[in-house]
Amino acid sequence: MKTNHESDAWRYLKSAAAALFGVQSEAARQQDFAERSVLPYVVAGIVMILLFVLGLLAVVSWVLR
Repeated sequence: MKTNHESDAWRYLKSAAAALFGVQSEAARQQDFAERSVLPYVVAGIVMILLFVLGLLAVVSWVLR
């Protein structure tokens, strides 16, 4: 059974991924801006960008082999 903390973490990561690719809905954006703290979104955004860059590096490395 998932705890509220785990579902919040998933929501932050999902929101950061949607924002990163520009596909976030207006309702989700409004919900994000209604939060008190921006810190979880900043951390989730940094994690998503790092995963994206590492994924790109892996693909380029694989292609250049």
